[in-house]
Amino acid sequence: MTGAGVSAESGVPTFRGNDGLWSKFDPTELASMNAFMRNPKLVWEWYLYRRDVIGKAEPNMGHETLAKMEQHLSAFTLVTQNVDNLHRRAGSRNVIELHGNIQRNKCRQCGSPMDQVEIDPDNIPRCSCGGQIRPDVVWFGELLPEEALITAIKVAEQSALFLSIGTSALVYPAADLPLIAKNNGAYLVEINPEPTALTPYADEVFRGKSGEILPIIWQTATEEASSAEASLQTDEA
Repeated sequence: MTGAGVSAESGVPTFRGNDGLWSKFDPTELASMNAFMRNPKLVWEWYLYRRDVIGKAEPNMGHETLAKMEQHLSAFTLVTQNVDNLHRRAGSRNVIELHGNIQRNKCRQCGSPMDQVEIDPDNIPRCSCGGQIRPDVVWFGELLPEEALITAIKVAEQSALFLSIGTSALVYPAADLPLIAKNNGAYLVEINPEPTALTPYADEVFRGKSGEILPIIWQTATEEASSAEASLQTDEA
C-alpha cells in the first residue's frame, strides 16, 4: 500500500501550499460535491491545473521497483491512496486505486466512465443521462469505491507480506488495511521517513525514502533468491 510520500518523491505537490492563484483556496472547499454543484467551472479549473502539474511529474525508483516486483512475483497487488496515475505509468497493472484517478472522468449522476470526453470548464459536457462530467476521484464526504475497498480488504486478509510505503497511516479506511493483514498472519513492513501510528505494529521498519529503500530491498531479495536457486541446483547435481 502506498501513500502521498511516494508521490512526493516525484515532486507531486500536496496542493495545499503557495501555488499562485490557488494558494487562497482551501482544497477542502474545492474537492467536494457541494463545491462542484456550487461552482463546477472553478472546480474543473483547479483539477485541470492539477492534471497539468501531475502530468509533468515522472515515476521515481519507488514506483519502478514496485512495477518490477509485480512482474516477478506470482501474486502481487498494489493498493494506493494516490490519484496521480504514476504507478500505472511506471508499469504496474494490478493496481487498486482507493481514492480514484485524477486522469479519469466520470458522470456525477450515474457514475459511468467518461475518459474520452474533452473538458471545457466554461461548457462542462454531460453524460447521456444528463449528469455533468466530474473528475473520477474521491471527494471529501464521499465513500471509497465499494468494489475497490472490498477487493483491498480481501487482498490484505490473504497477504503473506504487507508493505506500508510512504503513508502516515492516518487516513481511514485505508489505514486499517495493514492491521487487517497483520491480524491475519502477514509479515508487516513499514517504509517511511518518519514514525507513524502503524510503527508499533510493524515487524520491520525502514526509515527513509521509498525510492531509495525499495530498490535495495528488491536487489537483496533477488540476489538471495538466485543464490538459493543455485545452491539447490548444486545439491540436486
